[in-house]
Amino acid sequence: MRTPQFRNLPTRAIALMLVAAVAMPIAGCARNRGKGDLPYVARDVGTLYSTARSRLDQARYKEAAQLFDEVERQHPYSIWARRAQLMSAFSYYLDRDYTQSIQSAQRFLSVHPGNRDAPYAYYLIALGYYEQIRDVTRDQKITQQALTALGELTRRYPNTRYASDARLKIDLVNDHLAGKEMEIGRFYERRGQWLAATMRFRRVIDDYQTTTHAPEALMRLTETYLSLGVRPEAEKAAAVLGRNYPGTDWYERAYKLMREYPVEKVAAVAPGQPVVPVGTPGAQPALPGEAGSKKTDRPASATPAMPSGGAGANGTMTRPGT
Repeated sequence: MRTPQFRNLPTRAIALMLVAAVAMPIAGCARNRGKGDLPYVARDVGTLYSTARSRLDQARYKEAAQLFDEVERQHPYSIWARRAQLMSAFSYYLDRDYTQSIQSAQRFLSVHPGNRDAPYAYYLIALGYYEQIRDVTRDQKITQQALTALGELTRRYPNTRYASDARLKIDLVNDHLAGKEMEIGRFYERRGQWLAATMRFRRVIDDYQTTTHAPEALMRLTETYLSLGVRPEAEKAAAVLGRNYPGTDWYERAYKLMREYPVEKVAAVAPGQPVVPVGTPGAQPALPGEAGSKKTDRPASATPAMPSGGAGANGTMTRPGT
């Protein structure tokens, strides 16, 4: 018996409406399952695992990862489930799905923290972050995460072969982070924000002094300290640069800059009067050759010493190439 609202509809139309009503929930379930999920088909653990390994050998990494996940899902208490978790993380890594690789490795560690393959799981996590590092003009959150993961690996398992590779990558990551600090520091320096630039260059020397950016950071510190009118600090930065990197172009630039930059003098004052430095505090002293600059002769005592080597025993600068 037809209901009142369908009484005037043809039988064919009612049938089509019923088919659509049934199909919509099924389509919704398919969408919820996700494009990458496999339909559930019960299979024995040996067949699943061997099929997954076959896909991996064929470089069909995504399919392999999904099949390894199926091993864990269908046979969570089998001896193969633990191995499948790690192989899933490895397959996702080869597929360049680093987020899934990290998640799979983390899941393995949460269930099997003391397993003999735990160092490899930590290594996969570190590699997952490391492969996502962006250039220095972008945000470096992933770079920091990579450094943390690499450090965790070397701390927990210092004598493994994975830790040896991690130490090399830590050096590269630190160099990358130093490059980011230099990028920001140069930006501030171009805008005449000397103090902000100095803080960035100072951080490179304090935190990343063994990186390739240290010589430039010392030269930039010489520039910014002179621009701030803090000549003693500029001389220290240039002297450290000469002692550690005497044959570099950065030291030659710093040495030339120190010789050409005018020495600030303090005006004589009457007894009892406050001492006022010459020039406006915080203003940028004019560079030689610019409008308003006046080159002054240095007192003999202010001329850097020039024995052989980058810096004298007392930390003074020396002429490059001597």
